[in-house]
Amino acid sequence: MSYLLRIDASASGATSISRQVADSFTAAWSGTVVRRDLALDPVGHLGAAGITARTTPAGEHTPEQKAAALLQDELIEEFLGADAYLFAVPLYNYSIPSVFKAWLDHTMVVGRTIGLGRPAPSAGRPAVVVSARGGGYGPGTPQHGKDFLVPALETILGDPILMALDVRTITPELTYAPTMDALRHLLPQHHASLEDAHTQARRQAEEVASITADPTIA
Repeated sequence: MSYLLRIDASASGATSISRQVADSFTAAWSGTVVRRDLALDPVGHLGAAGITARTTPAGEHTPEQKAAALLQDELIEEFLGADAYLFAVPLYNYSIPSVFKAWLDHTMVVGRTIGLGRPAPSAGRPAVVVSARGGGYGPGTPQHGKDFLVPALETILGDPILMALDVRTITPELTYAPTMDALRHLLPQHHASLEDAHTQARRQAEEVASITADPTIA
């Protein structure tokens, strides 16, 4: 069964702008959606057992290695079973939320999801990253150049020697404008950015659905 894998990483629940924009995507998606909410059901950070389990024969696993291997198998099989991806990952302190980084660390395994010299199993599959941020990070803004999430995920998810996904990003900005006095004068820009993000999400859902239905479109 093919499906869209949606991963949510925001700790803000229903008020999360990243989630709301991702909801617009899934509302426009006509196929099956498998969802993993890392805020409600986080995976632990990768530890020694998870790392060593990858190079230790299964018959020699300690109980800790066995548990770690089972978790990694679950996450990797779920990842590889999808033919498209939706990642709702807000910008936290200029970077990736730790729950999403933990998911990546468990899922990225050489020879399974990472190509590293040979084509990755997920090569070319479309992935949409929705990343809301409290301020503005575009050219000419004081925060320009301080977004360390989008460049990192474009590399981790899209680099040909790693997961090799076809990464597209949607970045609704100035989400603090409705609640922070210092940013209230930017409310019009926030509303415009949010409206554009929802429009992009619906459009990307249609485009990605077309690609998964007929891969030659890409």
